[in-house]
Amino acid sequence: MRPAFLTAARDLQLGREWAVEGETRKAMNIYHDALDLLRALPPERTRDILLAHVHLAIYQTLHLIGDEAGGQHHLQQGVSYARTTRDPLARAIAEECLSGLDAVL
Repeated sequence: MRPAFLTAARDLQLGREWAVEGETRKAMNIYHDALDLLRALPPERTRDILLAHVHLAIYQTLHLIGDEAGGQHHLQQGVSYARTTRDPLARAIAEECLSGLDAVL
């Protein structure tokens, strides 16, 4: 599973970079690749932390392009995973998204 986690983390990083550069379509594609990979794995803390980060990154990317309604599902999922894993970074990003501050990608 370790290679899958590394691949998902790399996809997340690339997606964030592309989103900041305005390549939202590429970012969304790679985020969804990460989601597909992570959802195929059995539940465990590392997987759930990565799911929190990917869902929140999708929400932030959609928010950047003005598709706030489309990102609500991902915000809810990201917040839920962030709360259950208690990962400090995921929780901080989730709190900023919920407060409307929109954490930097």
